[in-house]
Amino acid sequence: MFGFIGNIGPWELIVIMLIALIVVGPSKLPEVARSMGKALNDFRRATSGVQREFEEALKYEPAPAKDNIDNGTASAEETAPTASAAEDVDDVEVADNKEIDTETVEEAIEVNPENQEEN
Repeated sequence: MFGFIGNIGPWELIVIMLIALIVVGPSKLPEVARSMGKALNDFRRATSGVQREFEEALKYEPAPAKDNIDNGTASAEETAPTASAAEDVDDVEVADNKEIDTETVEEAIEVNPENQEEN
């Protein structure tokens, strides 16, 4: 019946009620008890909603993420041979860029008449 109270026994509950009766007084005790009951009920509703969401989050298993990880390792193994071929292409591109850069510099020197006057 009083599961929300926790480890408070019946004698402790009687002592708490007597202290509340002395502090609040017999005339206002029903009003205070009613408002405390409503507040406790609202608190229970709020905590049960949070608890339900928490339990649902614990039950959730992201199965598609595991499939994506498995597919990712398979595709990495498949692309390993092409990665070395891509490195060879990068080496060729670097060599081509060096040739183009030197040709472009030579052409710029020949076209610019100011450079010829300085030499």
